[in-house]
Amino acid sequence: MLSQTVKELEKTARQIRRDIITMIYQAGDGHPGPSLSCADLVTALYFAVMNVEPADPHWPRRDRLILSKGHACPAVYAALARKGYFDAAELPRLRSLGSILQGHPDMLKTPGIDFSSGSLGNGISAGLGMALAARISGLDYHTYVICGDGELQEGIVWEAAMAAKRYQVGNLTVLVDYNGVQSGGRIEEISGLEPLVPKWEAFGWHCQEIDGHDFTEILTAIAEAKAVPDRPSVIAARTVKGKGVSFIENNNAWHKRVPTREEWEQAMKELGAED
Repeated sequence: MLSQTVKELEKTARQIRRDIITMIYQAGDGHPGPSLSCADLVTALYFAVMNVEPADPHWPRRDRLILSKGHACPAVYAALARKGYFDAAELPRLRSLGSILQGHPDMLKTPGIDFSSGSLGNGISAGLGMALAARISGLDYHTYVICGDGELQEGIVWEAAMAAKRYQVGNLTVLVDYNGVQSGGRIEEISGLEPLVPKWEAFGWHCQEIDGHDFTEILTAIAEAKAVPDRPSVIAARTVKGKGVSFIENNNAWHKRVPTREEWEQAMKELGAED
């Protein structure tokens, strides 16, 4: 059963990646590298994990997702469209004036967005607030936060980490898109994070480290995190920036760049446009 689920998720993730490249190409703007990096995490959450109602985006008992690395929003927009929150015909209007799909997630414009993000480092704090709100309201939803590795250099991240442990929020899971590259260069060259997992352990979190492109590992880690009732969880997901397109992978020139027609066609071939 799990193997069939994984195959379905892999197929969906390829579609999400095609959507990412296509919407950025058609819109003439966007961040392909960071969006492709977290595409498998986003796919797993929306299509195998989260309890949501696309027809009722504000359903009180829905699980929440905060994309703290808001510039990677094409990945979430593609998932929301494929999940049925809005028509996929909206995707090419990414970053257009008057569009419901802004350059960073806007909860007032886009159905399915739970938090307006983009100011890096704030997502975990907001996630903690949502997790505590569930407890106060007597609701059983789970809050997930996808953050970039570069934003872990922000001090507010570790303030939230301390508070989350203090309040024993077992309904909060942070997934770190650990691709090793931020907009200005490689993480270790700017302000290295290692040893990352022991840092989170020292703050009292339940910690795991996985391959962020392996759906079996992703699903197993999330299930384990949800089974810890009295501690927040962090999953350090090792990923490849630009995953899925050979000329974008590990090439930081594609942090924010628009493909040419020829590059778009090559990407579609590599991503299996015939699926």
